[in-house]
Amino acid sequence: MSNGNPWVAGNRIELLENGEQFFPRVFEAIRAAQREVVIETFILFEDKVGLDLHAAMREAARRGVKVDLMIDGFGSPDLSREFLEELSQAGVKVRVFDPGHRFLGQRLNVFRRMHRKIVVIDGEHAFVGGINYSADHLMDFGPKAKQDYAVELAGPIVAQIHHFALRAIAVGGKGPGWFRRRLRQAPPVGDTVAGDVEAMFVTRDNRHHTNDIERHYRAAIRSARERIVIANAYFFPGYRLIKELRRAARRGVDVRLILQGEPDMPIVKTAASMLYHHLLHAGVRIYEYCERPLHGKVALMDDRWSTVGSSNLDPLSLSLNLEANVVVRDTAFNALLHERLDHLMQHSCKQIDTADLASEWSGWRLVRSFFIFHLMRWYPSLLGWLPRHVPRLKPVEVTDMGDRRRRDHGDGVEGAPASTEAA
Repeated sequence: MSNGNPWVAGNRIELLENGEQFFPRVFEAIRAAQREVVIETFILFEDKVGLDLHAAMREAARRGVKVDLMIDGFGSPDLSREFLEELSQAGVKVRVFDPGHRFLGQRLNVFRRMHRKIVVIDGEHAFVGGINYSADHLMDFGPKAKQDYAVELAGPIVAQIHHFALRAIAVGGKGPGWFRRRLRQAPPVGDTVAGDVEAMFVTRDNRHHTNDIERHYRAAIRSARERIVIANAYFFPGYRLIKELRRAARRGVDVRLILQGEPDMPIVKTAASMLYHHLLHAGVRIYEYCERPLHGKVALMDDRWSTVGSSNLDPLSLSLNLEANVVVRDTAFNALLHERLDHLMQHSCKQIDTADLASEWSGWRLVRSFFIFHLMRWYPSLLGWLPRHVPRLKPVEVTDMGDRRRRDHGDGVEGAPASTEAA
């Protein structure tokens, strides 16, 4: 079932696990770029990973490659003036999605975040996933290093991702003319066959695609006949998705969830654990990943359907954030992802049993769980009342070598509507 989105055949896809696999591939692709690099990320920190990305972008821009970087104002709030100046001086166009303002030191741009992680190189290769540009995605960060996933893609699906990423810039800047010119500068990749994988690029925004990613999850769960494995960092989905998981388990599907056992935010485990009773008693198996924080957003159903992306299964991702996932139909990729997730379950997870909940589920805890579970029926509507401003895409102001203020006039203006809402 396509749920309105087209399946695109003829692609090649590679699973990349954690920063050790992801960062070298992305930086190598940027350094090999001939015409264009487009990057969207929620988090860019000024640590060793961010500095490596910084160097790769500057090198590409200085040899004439068009380099566009979009960061989120909430996720990447503290980049230094020097960091941004050096990018601008090299020719990198930096834009901040919804920069926001601080009040008494607190950031106010909490909702409607640009949470996507996308890279497109020369319109020919793309990376999509959940990995940010920060050192906590590397094992040498220590116990708080994150477990996460991304994919590298080649083939016709890249054209869709490329169009989407450019449109995210164009609508907030000079519009359709600029967009068409940028597309003409890229090679015609629409018919270039790179492999035999079918893929679909699915996004979520707050106007036209408000629940696309969740609909694809629910449709795949309904269709599953043998197995469902979901590894998700922030798990507190709506009532309908929970209901589909319970129904699948009751009809004999092997349903397994890999959730955080060592969360980066304690409230994450607290929220997810409120659902354990309902899921376990329907036959869903729950595994808590205890080796380090889980940051992945991946899933597979049966032996062909898989997804990797930026979307968690929580209120922020499903009802507020701007997200992007790749959905895949391919037995080899599905098998590899299942092998990696099974390894986590076998070696790094604790399986939760109903006996583990015995001391937790008495008196007021049961009452609280009942109300929280049924509140999920309504949270998508309730969240619609939260601040629904149109986020802005703002070019970064920097000082050039002559100490004069300058702004990127090429592709955007301060206060222009953020294209991610319209794309």
